[in-house]
Amino acid sequence: MICYIVNTAEYCHQTSGELAENVAKIISSQFSDKVDMSDVQDEFSAVITKALMTLVHGVETKFDAEMVAMTRVPWSTLESVGDQSEYVNGISSILSSTVPALGSLLSPTYFQYFLDKLAASLGPRFYLNIYKCKHISETGAQQMLLDTQAVKTVLLDIPALGKQTTVAASYSKFVTREMSKAEALLKVILSPVDSVASTYRALLPEGTPLEFQRILELKGLKKADQQAILEDFNKHSPSIKHPTITPTAAPPVPTATASVPMAPVPLPTQAVAASPSMSTALTGALANREDVLARAAALGRGAATTGFKRFLALTEAAKDRKDGPFRKLFNA
Repeated sequence: MICYIVNTAEYCHQTSGELAENVAKIISSQFSDKVDMSDVQDEFSAVITKALMTLVHGVETKFDAEMVAMTRVPWSTLESVGDQSEYVNGISSILSSTVPALGSLLSPTYFQYFLDKLAASLGPRFYLNIYKCKHISETGAQQMLLDTQAVKTVLLDIPALGKQTTVAASYSKFVTREMSKAEALLKVILSPVDSVASTYRALLPEGTPLEFQRILELKGLKKADQQAILEDFNKHSPSIKHPTITPTAAPPVPTATASVPMAPVPLPTQAVAASPSMSTALTGALANREDVLARAAALGRGAATTGFKRFLALTEAAKDRKDGPFRKLFNA
């Protein structure tokens, strides 16, 4: 039903624009420039994005039970590494029962949008879920690493499930990058105690002392042993950065830290934030902001599909950038 709403709203968006053009042709020329359906088209664009985000949230909700099941696995007492865990099978089953219908009903443009937002949510959520587990033994970490690689494979197979093979290559890169964070975390847990600090700094350079302490707890170290390692860690990490974490659910209104824009076209001005550091950095950020706004404005008010594709072209280019205000659309 939600896919039908998306397709109907797209049709109405395009038809209302064509209606305005046809009316402008048959009325007096002095009034033709006053015929404007842009506000109506914007409403239909908002319906499309709201519907797509509802699809993403719906699938996210189905993962709740599997995320809880992951934390309840006795990771500290596993005796050997076997096949992928049952919660991974659950995630695969959910996607197998959901994605084919979406792939058959949504256009490639909107299916791509759905995939990007799902990956932007599930990857960080899986990473944070590792911290919710209790003690993880070496065998448990090896099993969880196997599970992580299995989840990554499941996500990479979604386009095939939806029978849409024209998905942008950036989707695979995005999934790999997000899931590699969970793999890095597990490799830190697997590292020997005497090298855990250096491994953490090397694999998770944006980690915080608080997260590092949680990793020591996951390894099962006693408080006294943790304190000595933490003191050495803090001594060698005076300026460690705080990480940015994508929320599991997008807020209804885009802000400077929103992970998902709530209007496909044009890009809302509040989604762009200037850097508050130094005056020179501020000038550069403002220049970037004006550049993004200018390109977003160039999307125009044409057909929904065309405008949405051009919007995605900008967002795909922004994903691989490590800085810039537009990058904040993909990081919280």
